[in-house]
Amino acid sequence: MPIVIDKELPAYKILTGERLFVMDHERAFNQDIRPIEIAILNLMPNKETTETQLMRLLSNSPLQVNITLINTSSYSATHTEKGYLERFYKTFNEIENKKFDGMIITGAPVENLPFEKVAYWKELVDILDWTKSNVTSTLFICWGAQAALYHFYGIRKHALKDKCFGIFAHQRIRDGVPEPLMRGISDEFHMPHSRHTIIYAKDIMHVSDLKILAYSKKAGASIIKSVDNRRVFVTGHMEYDRYTLKTEYERDLAKGLPIKPPVNYFSDNAMTEVKMNWTSTANLFYINWLNYYVYQVTPYDINTIEAGK
Repeated sequence: MPIVIDKELPAYKILTGERLFVMDHERAFNQDIRPIEIAILNLMPNKETTETQLMRLLSNSPLQVNITLINTSSYSATHTEKGYLERFYKTFNEIENKKFDGMIITGAPVENLPFEKVAYWKELVDILDWTKSNVTSTLFICWGAQAALYHFYGIRKHALKDKCFGIFAHQRIRDGVPEPLMRGISDEFHMPHSRHTIIYAKDIMHVSDLKILAYSKKAGASIIKSVDNRRVFVTGHMEYDRYTLKTEYERDLAKGLPIKPPVNYFSDNAMTEVKMNWTSTANLFYINWLNYYVYQVTPYDINTIEAGK
């Protein structure tokens, strides 16, 4: 089954070109089916790139998924045209009376700032609190994961001496308890990371409501969940495309920033070819999240979603 998005979105043309099943709203309206409603709060500067990456993963499941794109009203994005946002995005005020089966909150390039100094922090806090009673399961990515861990559990981020930048090996935490979110994922898998801060695993382990599902010696705790499955935290970027880290590396070089090549990423000395070894994990993870943490547990009548902690 497809994801349902506006056919004028750049992602629609890209994904149909990749022969992924994408449906526009007019066709979806005539389907006699209760689609899964997924909201994406996109905090990344390049909205088009991030929304396409996430939609690619959400489209690779047997479920029909309606996508609602959200941006902040307290901060105006500078890398995306205002007209684009007005056409394809909603503000929180426009959707706060709705309920969603699932939600994704992305990362943002603000990790060196204290959380309270981020321009849209108050609005984000309102959204985080709103998810408790309006979303069945929320997936937080990178800085979004750090922000949610801080707000809900008081877990602080810590600055790194060198940027955590590249593709890192991760180990599943196997404790004998079956974990549907990790079903089919190998004991060792890879994930891209791109951040200047880290969450210490020891701080997470002290919180009884949280469980670490995967860990990297280099990148730290990478997949964490709440015990009720309503919050999932991913500190890396499974959604990244083949050349995303290359683009970030070249961008920082052009700005004169101190940046080393992403580790375990380029497969040649000229740094032109990329070894892409994380896509199968990404697809399995998003399918598992949609199926086991959203579809299997969300009520048929979406308006009866109950409040969590």
